Amino acid sequence: MPDESVAERLHRLGIVLPEASNPVANYANFVEMNGFLFVSGKGPSGNPRGKLGKEFTTEQGYRFARMAGIEVLAVVQSALGTLDKVKRVVKVQGFVNADPNYGEHHIVMNGFSDLMGEVFGEKGVHARSICGAVTLRDNLPLVVDTIFAVEE
Repeated sequence: MPDESVAERLHRLGIVLPEASNPVANYANFVEMNGFLFVSGKGPSGNPRGKLGKEFTTEQGYRFARMAGIEVLAVVQSALGTLDKVKRVVKVQGFVNADPNYGEHHIVMNGFSDLMGEVFGEKGVHARSICGAVTLRDNLPLVVDTIFAVEE
């Protein structure tokens, strides 16, 4: 459906965006500059606590990454007024709080990447890097930060 707005696509997918969460420390939720929107790291809603490969399975991690994506989309919508101003998801960096022997970080982060593809189509295909983390703030299972190309 090429003429479908992002809001219509979200509705069709059954996704309701929450209010954008506020930063938990002294930083901005986002910075817009020179046609790019930089979104600060977001974790999954509900604040689950624990490590992948220990307290959580890969399947749960996939859902957490998708939830973090919804949190990111809420920030983008609050920043731009509409997700239709997104030209492209450019870069995603995922930090996965994982047991040292865990090796499925890439599958976990597919939850975020798959969501971006569902919401933005080809504009949702992005560059991505993933780091396994010994710990993350508040013992979140993952945090994702994102760069979008946006209409100026």
